[in-house]
Amino acid sequence: MPRSLEHPPPNRAPAVALVTDDVDWHARALVRAFAMHGVRTVPIRLPRCGLVTRSASGLHLEGFGETLPDAVLIRTLSGGTFEAVTLRLGVLHALRERGVPVWNDARAIERCVDKSMTSFLLSRAGIATPATWAFESHEQARAIVQRETASGALVLKPLFGSQGRGLILIRTLDDLPPPEQVAGRVYYLQRFVGVKRARYHDFRLLVVHGRVVAAMQRHSSQWITNIKRGGRPIAVAVNAEMKTLALRSAAAVGADFAGVDILYTSDGHPTVLEVNSMPAWSGLQRVTPTNIAAQLADALAAALAGRGSRGATA
Repeated sequence: MPRSLEHPPPNRAPAVALVTDDVDWHARALVRAFAMHGVRTVPIRLPRCGLVTRSASGLHLEGFGETLPDAVLIRTLSGGTFEAVTLRLGVLHALRERGVPVWNDARAIERCVDKSMTSFLLSRAGIATPATWAFESHEQARAIVQRETASGALVLKPLFGSQGRGLILIRTLDDLPPPEQVAGRVYYLQRFVGVKRARYHDFRLLVVHGRVVAAMQRHSSQWITNIKRGGRPIAVAVNAEMKTLALRSAAAVGADFAGVDILYTSDGHPTVLEVNSMPAWSGLQRVTPTNIAAQLADALAAALAGRGSRGATA
């Protein structure tokens, strides 16, 4: 039987496990921000963690051994085989089962990494988002393209893609690639809602624990506006309508923090393109006076303090 965990001493400084592939600019900013609250940050890599059912915690965490952190913040989740990613998510699920706050937890990550599930949840929550179709079948994808391109272009996206990589504009049936050229052989198709007004642009809003803490407008000469694809960030003050849409979107996928991408369609209404559960913010930080790492650290430290005041332990 697993041994019982000892309660941590009351005067011990809280420790946050920061899940990251590299101790990059984002990670260093978070370490500094948590230090301002007297919180120790321990960078960990999930490939070096695992499940140990006969240990005190049931887990082995890099830098913690069999003990548990007070909280976990997910900065990045590296790719790998299906089995490897399943185990890494299993570690995050197990942490949540042990009562450790995980931002964002495995459920939110799964919902956002799978873009089709994001689209499903947004739609079911009544949140404006482009019409979406997701199938494995090439024949079904062809039928959708043949029918839907009569009303306008579609976008083929990798189901697990990020930073604007691998997007294909589908205007005719000839634009649809064969299965061997499609990531994972899954066709994730969305109605193209981009509008060129001098240049293409959309908005990224960063939500942290129920608040929009920063936002930017992304401009590009092409329809893919991601910063990594050449988009230019511009400071912007977003309106209440977009803030509400971003908060509802984060809540729909169960994310404690999220980057929500919003675009105004040709009829002047905002629609949610994507919800990112592990958003980078270097581009956003360049155009906002808000210290984004500090916002994350402030919110998680406050949540930990609230748990402590109620007598909760990990």
